[in-house]
Amino acid sequence: MGAKLREVRRRIRSVQSTMKITRAMELIATSRILKAQQRVEAARPYAERLTAAITDVASASAALRHPLLEERPEPKAAAVFVVTSDRGLAGAYSSNVLRRAEELFTLLHQERKEVKLFVSGRKGLSYYRFRQRPIEQSWVGFSETPSYDDAKRIADAMIDRFTAGDVDEIHGVFTDFVTAIRQRPVARRFVPMVFEEAERPEAGPVTQYLFEPDPEALLEALLPRYVETRVYNALLESAASEHAARRRAMSAATDNAEDLIKVLTRVANQARQTEITTEIIEIVGGAEALRQAREAAAS
Repeated sequence: MGAKLREVRRRIRSVQSTMKITRAMELIATSRILKAQQRVEAARPYAERLTAAITDVASASAALRHPLLEERPEPKAAAVFVVTSDRGLAGAYSSNVLRRAEELFTLLHQERKEVKLFVSGRKGLSYYRFRQRPIEQSWVGFSETPSYDDAKRIADAMIDRFTAGDVDEIHGVFTDFVTAIRQRPVARRFVPMVFEEAERPEAGPVTQYLFEPDPEALLEALLPRYVETRVYNALLESAASEHAARRRAMSAATDNAEDLIKVLTRVANQARQTEITTEIIEIVGGAEALRQAREAAAS
């Protein structure tokens, strides 16, 4: 067997081994997407009801004031929470988030606001460290399976900086899980809270509320929970998106490996055919030389 044929067959075995790994990782990511999607869908009703409750409390009295609701005059700094992955092999998942974060940084700098960076995930941490960007605080180790306690630690850290006056806004940059096929990097402001106007019937009774305890106490208890919920939702959406991106990347890697195996198999067949042809020519040539030698001896 020729050296070229041996090398081609070695490469085929190597690609086949890699393809088994990528196929296994694709199956694992597929199984995890469903669980992550179920966690996202389970958390959304709580976030919606909490937001609705805060909106009702804040709308009950125009005189209500809370730091997490008020726009500060001439804001100087903004906390930006960026969610990336802890592991690679997820295609452009983390790079898309980091690109969206850079767009937000540009906008904040144009508004003359200093960016205070908070990062979740080893990919984002490595990215900003390599570029020597100052990082206020970072968290790693739970990008695929975040818990509410993780979200609370992150939210508490940013709320403390906000209440201390170090930052005037809190933003989040993460990947929104739309479907298992489509995910999009988004940037959203968490604090000050932005109320979205809900559609109300033009006619009919208006809901009146009696609060116990008073609205101020309710806001004091609910608003920190609101920030925790927004952070938790960002982590869950990102986790589901990461699994979807990893499945897509592993599926593409498996397809590429199959195509490469087909190409290498053709090369191996051509090399083997060349070897066989060469061997036949050598045999025929040797037989012809032997025949000529016998004829010469006979004459």
